Amino acid sequence: MELDTIAAVSTPMGEGAIAIVRLSGDEAIKISDTLFRGVGGKRLKDVPSHTIHYGQLIDPKTEEVAEEVMVSVMKGPKTFTKEDVVEINCHGGLVSVNRVLQLTLKAGARLAEPGEFTKRAFLNGRIDLSQAEAVMDLIRAKTDRAMNVALGQMEGRLSKLIQKLRQDILETLAHVEVNIDYPEYDDVEEMTHHVLLEKANHVRNEIEQLLRTSQQGKILREGLSTVIVGRPNVGKSSLLNSLVHENKAIVTDIPGTTRDVIEEYVNVRGVPLRLLDTAGIRETEDIVERIGVERSRQVLKEADLILLVLNYSDDLTIEDENIFKAVEGMDVIVIVNKTDLPQKINMDRVKELAKNYPLITTSLLEDVGVNELEEAISTLFFAGTIEASDMTYVSNSRHIALLNQALGSIEEALNGVESGVPIDIVQIDLTRTWELLGEIIGESVHESLIDQLFSQFCLGK
Repeated sequence: MELDTIAAVSTPMGEGAIAIVRLSGDEAIKISDTLFRGVGGKRLKDVPSHTIHYGQLIDPKTEEVAEEVMVSVMKGPKTFTKEDVVEINCHGGLVSVNRVLQLTLKAGARLAEPGEFTKRAFLNGRIDLSQAEAVMDLIRAKTDRAMNVALGQMEGRLSKLIQKLRQDILETLAHVEVNIDYPEYDDVEEMTHHVLLEKANHVRNEIEQLLRTSQQGKILREGLSTVIVGRPNVGKSSLLNSLVHENKAIVTDIPGTTRDVIEEYVNVRGVPLRLLDTAGIRETEDIVERIGVERSRQVLKEADLILLVLNYSDDLTIEDENIFKAVEGMDVIVIVNKTDLPQKINMDRVKELAKNYPLITTSLLEDVGVNELEEAISTLFFAGTIEASDMTYVSNSRHIALLNQALGSIEEALNGVESGVPIDIVQIDLTRTWELLGEIIGESVHESLIDQLFSQFCLGK
């Protein structure tokens, strides 16, 4: 497939030391050469690959100097896209970088679509689909742990495992085909139900192992939706500020200060939290506060983790007990705050309500108990797991859905074998498993899905 030459700004827009305009395609060097004036009349078409050159960018129409630049020339196939790639390094700034981009477009390049550089790397066989998706995961990573997972996937750790499973299935299918087509040959290994059961069990176990990592992997990729709930004035906003290490939420002694849901991302011991501070849950006549309370109840239903805050210096109320009922069956950490004040709360009743939930006592005013809370969050979701560097994590929702479908298909095959279903019927489920695993790495995937996936990338990547 012949692709035209694309160009885009590959650095964030705004003021900075440098900005980069990237071109990729067969005409990338030629287009850049029409604009570049190097020292001593140097031409980009004559320079060695993977070198950088100082010069000026000229507007061909006016012959005026548009920018002072450093231009990197990288010839395919040893580039990210496997095409010729040119990167024009200019001064950072909206006017400067836009001027350079416009010159490349006028000279014959086309403005790249979001994610089109990575899409070309996929289409040209440089990376598979799971590696391409890992590029965006790497960009969006909010913790070192999440970055390690993305790096492992980008380096092909998941791809190699999926390819190995597909090869195992393919070899099994080949044996099945031989037995169906040439049953009269005695020297062909007979594909007995026992052997087929053994091979299908192996594939199922590997898929199950991948899915066991999916909860942690998805958390690392997307963040843990964490909702802070409690009655007004128990210290919810103070807790948000303590975890963020910044005064993001207004804190006062007046109940009902927080009227809406406040969202903030925070890294807690390698666990990315999408932290939501909610309006205090109580009955109120204030129409604005009532809307905030209703929104609090809504986000509660969608949370991965609940931080339920109680007041050490206040009696337990019906509203407190109702919150416990509302979060029943969810992952909850109970926090009894304001331990710097005289105790009024019935801790025996709190322990009874908390059941097996972790229970932390804090004085956020004096910064007491925050370390214990962070440890409890990390332990709740990652206790006993292998570090990301030692394991193939599945973090992408699309991959998880396909693995679940593949698991269902291989289990259908296993059920068929155990029930004595003819092997050629079992073959259908094995083939379906092979196809589903192929969709993860892009071996068997519809073009519209590819377009949709890459449209989510940032421009210039």
